[in-house]
Formats: sequence, C-alpha cells, structure tokens
Amino acid sequence: MRSTRPALALAVVALTLSACSTQSTPESVPTETASASATFSPVTLDNCGTEVTIDTPPTKVVTIKSTATEMLLALGLEDLIIGTAFADGPVPADFSAAYEAIPVVSDKVPGQEALLALEPDFVYAGWESNFSADGAGERTALHDLDIGTYVSPAACKEEGYMPDPLTFDEVADEIREVAAVFGVPERAEELIAQQEATLDGAQQPAEETTALWYSSGSDTPYVGAGIGAPQMIMDAAGLTNIFADVHDTWTSAGWEQVVAADPDVIVLVDAAWNTAEKKIGLLEANPATSQLTAVREKRYLTVPFAAGEAGVRNAEAVASLDEQLAELG
Repeated sequence: MRSTRPALALAVVALTLSACSTQSTPESVPTETASASATFSPVTLDNCGTEVTIDTPPTKVVTIKSTATEMLLALGLEDLIIGTAFADGPVPADFSAAYEAIPVVSDKVPGQEALLALEPDFVYAGWESNFSADGAGERTALHDLDIGTYVSPAACKEEGYMPDPLTFDEVADEIREVAAVFGVPERAEELIAQQEATLDGAQQPAEETTALWYSSGSDTPYVGAGIGAPQMIMDAAGLTNIFADVHDTWTSAGWEQVVAADPDVIVLVDAAWNTAEKKIGLLEANPATSQLTAVREKRYLTVPFAAGEAGVRNAEAVASLDEQLAELG
C-alpha cells in the first residue's frame, strides 16, 4: 500500500440534505442532488502528482469512463453531469434512469474541442491517459482554462501514487475524496458503509479455488495480475489468482501458462467490445484451452468491465462472484 496518502485540506463540512428519496440500493446513496452546504471549505488534493484545488463545488462536470460516471451517480450527483464519455457497458439498473438523461459526448475519449464546447468546470476521468493532447486535453492546459481535473487514484502510474496493492480502503478513499470535492461527505460514509456490508455478507468457497481473470486478447490473453482491482476482488471472493505473483495490475500472459495452471474457474470480463460469450467461443475453439478443466466443465464466472476496475461496483462484483460460485457448486 502507498506510504503517502492524498491529503485533504478541508474543514469539517456540515451537510444538511434536502428531503431524501426513499429509494436506495446496497451500492448507492439516496438519489437527490441537493447542492453542497454553504459551509463548504476549499479542498486541495495531490491527485496522481497533480495538485487540484477546489474553491467551490463543481456544477458542470464531464465524466470519462464508466467508473467515474458511476461514482457520481452512486453519490447522487447526476444533476451535475453535463456530459459523459467512454462508457464500458451499461450502468447498473438502479442508475439507468439518471444515466439516460445525461448527454453522451463520445463513445471513446472526447476530443478537446468537443469537451470545451460543453464549458465544463470539472472533468473526472477513470484513466490518466484520458488527459492528453490527442484526447480531452492535458491537465495543465485544462487547469489554465479554470477547468478542474481528477483521475481515479487507482489508475495513477507515477511512483509513490500507484496503489501497491489496491485495497478496498483505497477505493473508500476515492469515494471520500470525490464526495469532498462536491461538498457531500456524509453521502460518502453512507455509501462506504453499504459497500462494507455487502463485503461482509459475501460467502467464500470452503476449499481453495484457483482462477484465471481473463480480460481480453486471443493469441495473447490479457489477464488480472497481482496488485490491481482483479486481485483485490478475487481475494475478497476467496479465489486464488493463478497470476498473483505478477507484480502488476493487469498483464499479458501465454496460453501455455494458463494450461499449466489449469484453473478451477475462469472469470470472464464482459465488455461491449469483447463480450464474455466471445471469450467462451475462443476458449472452446482453441485446441489447448478447450482441454482446461474449467472450459470442459463450463466453470465460467462473469464480471462487467466497469466492475473490474476500481470503483463503486467492486463490492457488488465480489458478492456476484460468490453467488456464481455457489451456483456452480
């Protein structure tokens, strides 16, 4: 785990929520989007090595990647999102109505011209690479235009910032940081408590169960390695990652390594551009992988792409994997 934590320079915020909606889910707070309290104090973050100072809560936000969008939806801040981009798949059903009302800027990373046309005051991205001269714009350039930026800390690559390993405490830290930026800290604590309850209720397998986290790739599989979100989720679900000894978040592997390990189950990442069904077809058509125990016995588990990256759906992914394991017996 990182020895240094992003510092929040803020006073205690007194938050009074407006009348709450009665609808809530295990992974979301009430969906009202009341403005931040008048007692909001400025927030300064060290975000992936970039200092971000928020003097007033953002009101015109563009989100890039599903994890960023779903974070704001889970915190009940959908009314502040003026555009979203680079969706990795459908949002959870509980968020669908709110999501449908948000304009889609681009199916991929939006260009800077398209982004600036929306006149945002804040851009929240799931990956550092979303901010580039060829993408939404470099962070320094956007800051010069008085547009705040934030990257999911789990995606930081700079030395001293990349989580090593990623933990659910790190995910909770991001929830708290984002809630502080928007002046709604009490919503963060409610959301974190709900996710902790979900994790506490998960039932792990009674015996060691080895697993391959298969993200993408055909000739060379791209798999979950030992320090990122896949490892964190598999640990919590009681699965033994066959690539846990690889010191990375994800890694390229060889099918011969997978065949040698012969995992008990295969976790398939389900993405719009590379579905779980497509991966099953590849596994069953390949002469080598078709002989894997998990393939012969169809011991497949699935995780939506967005749930496999650090964010508000990780706890739900753990519970889902345990349910799927129980169904497999």
